[in-house]
Amino acid sequence: MLNYNEVKPGVAVLIEGEPYVCTWNNIMQKQQRRPVNQTKLRHLIRGNSIEYSFQQSDKLQEAEIEKKMAIFIYQRNGEWFFHDIADKSKRFSVSDEMMGDSGKFLKGNTECETHWFDGKLFRVKLPIKVELKVTEAPPDIRGATAQGGSKLVELETGASLNVPMFVKLGDVIRINTETGEYVERA
Repeated sequence: MLNYNEVKPGVAVLIEGEPYVCTWNNIMQKQQRRPVNQTKLRHLIRGNSIEYSFQQSDKLQEAEIEKKMAIFIYQRNGEWFFHDIADKSKRFSVSDEMMGDSGKFLKGNTECETHWFDGKLFRVKLPIKVELKVTEAPPDIRGATAQGGSKLVELETGASLNVPMFVKLGDVIRINTETGEYVERA
């Protein structure tokens, strides 16, 4: 059981049987009144946000979130297939909407972290940085590069990305999957 003041960003709690994770909190005490923990909570499965104030007398149950490592196998017809890192026979799939835009940087045999609540998968977390090979790149253009020009290249996963002019066909580059931006040449 958690006290009202232990609900901080990153802590998952159950409210009316539903799992929420705290994204912001502020413990406030008005004159001659009991302190209140004002929070913003995001539903783990649906993704909607609510504001909730916890009183000093509130006791909360922490949500049991299980984290498992999984390996991405392939993507077909809007489904992304993974298997458990320890047991290849335990396969599961994820929909396009759950993967979101970050899925375009995923290639076969990539390790990912999966988050489960009550035996249901609600999030696939990719590694922060991935290395991908450039499969299509336009030639370098001489000229106005005083501001450090950029060009659009295609990666081995089919994703397009803006990179600096010096990146060539066949280069392996690092990409931040959270922002979707070029980081460096590998």
